[in-house]
Amino acid sequence: MTKRFSRRSFLHATAASTGIALLAGCSSSSGGGSGGAGDGDGDSSDEEDTPEHEMRDFGGWFDRTGNYDGVHDLTGQDSVTVAVGAAGNGGGYAFAPAAVRVSPGTTVVWEWTGNGGTHNVVNREDGLFESELTVSEGHTFEYTFEESGEYKYVCVPHETLGMVGVVVVE
Repeated sequence: MTKRFSRRSFLHATAASTGIALLAGCSSSSGGGSGGAGDGDGDSSDEEDTPEHEMRDFGGWFDRTGNYDGVHDLTGQDSVTVAVGAAGNGGGYAFAPAAVRVSPGTTVVWEWTGNGGTHNVVNREDGLFESELTVSEGHTFEYTFEESGEYKYVCVPHETLGMVGVVVVE
């Protein structure tokens, strides 16, 4: 059986064997770890056993999105934060993380970064939720997801750039 190593374990091993100091931090456009779980800040001894983010197609929903890196499993949390205006899609035109999995009853809080101009959060399928258009850094909009399902949403002004997201409630 082959043992899987996390990026942090690989970098630690590489640094130890080469004598070069390497950083295990992530330089992705995930909004600085605002999603909470799996942001690599902890020093867990069983990190090698942490599963990767589940990749789902969502019917091609993320085909034009540059920062989709799978569904971030944030189940079991009362509240989850998604950055609005995170780095991605050629500027501050992304949600980070782009896809989250939460438990029923979880409140998702979208928080504006102040980057990328005026944004909003709109459920495209049935209008279940819709925020105002704003550019204000620190502005928040929240919605509590009670029913299981997949909830696709967009930033209307930047949808064609790929500023789309999904909340999976399971």
